[in-house]
Amino acid sequence: MTESLDFPWYSLHWFNPAVLRSFTFTQPQWLYGIIAIPLLFLLRHFWHRRFSKPFSLSLTATEWQNVSGKHILRLIQPLLLTFVLLLIIVALARPQRTSEKTEQWTEGIDIILAIDISRSMQIEDFSPNRLEAAKRVAIDFINGRFQDRIGIVVFSGDAYSLAPLTTDYDLLRAYIKTMDFSLIEATGTAIGSALAVMINRMKESPSRSKICILLSDGDSNAGNIDPLTAAELAASQAIKVYTIIIGKEGRVPFGKDFFGRTQYLENTVDESTMREIANITGGRFYRATDSRALEQVFDEIDRLEKSEIKESRYLNTADYYFIYLRWALLIYLLWLFSKSTFLNNLLQD
Repeated sequence: MTESLDFPWYSLHWFNPAVLRSFTFTQPQWLYGIIAIPLLFLLRHFWHRRFSKPFSLSLTATEWQNVSGKHILRLIQPLLLTFVLLLIIVALARPQRTSEKTEQWTEGIDIILAIDISRSMQIEDFSPNRLEAAKRVAIDFINGRFQDRIGIVVFSGDAYSLAPLTTDYDLLRAYIKTMDFSLIEATGTAIGSALAVMINRMKESPSRSKICILLSDGDSNAGNIDPLTAAELAASQAIKVYTIIIGKEGRVPFGKDFFGRTQYLENTVDESTMREIANITGGRFYRATDSRALEQVFDEIDRLEKSEIKESRYLNTADYYFIYLRWALLIYLLWLFSKSTFLNNLLQD
């Protein structure tokens, strides 16, 4: 028996029709016993007519005008007994309420965002530039994750961990917003170093799924570690690397000159190395030449690398039959009191 009460048992709330309809009766066949109650009182009426002075409960309009208080009081005992029987039947039908509790959890994925912050990320073929576009989609990507640990690695001529693996997404968003070109003084693009820092962060991870999203716009021309060697190390640690080249090749806008005119430069990309890194680690290679394409790339990675959400459902069943049994006992005691005192003579004479 589970006593899960919204109101005290003695509250009249339990006789509200809406409350009674809210119950599930596990033994509903007992409710048919309600039909038997008038039959029992009909038999009792015939019995009294045969063996005792009859008392008619059916009165004409004229007789009603002459009804005394004593006649009204004679109805108390049958009514009390009727209530007792009704309450016992409701209790035998076993009213219950069942509430469902759902718990969700997930075996989270460990994700490192490795973002290029070299000077070439200032190129304005994205609005307002490549780095700001990358930051925007990275924040959107984080917003779509659930219970995954995410870390951030930034790199240009060198690489370092900006944020450790964490589920504190507010902290991650704050780090991304403050990301700029001044974080690393060394110039160039050290993709191998970025992968090495990422591997160092993930090698102790117990997660069964580990991925890195490597975003860069240029050739790997700095650092002491070859990108493909670093990719082999990542593969040995079961780390999947998704590589994204951001930006266009050829003549691209790059800032303004002294007179406010747009400057252009020639941009080159080492696509083959980025493809090979993805192939070695079992990831995928993407090319994003505008903001919309970059958003689609992150959306696809988000779909490919979803955490497995598990769900447990608990049914909490509360019994309420004891409420009606208590009421039945209380009214039965009142009935006994009316039978065992001077009221009995008053009601019967």
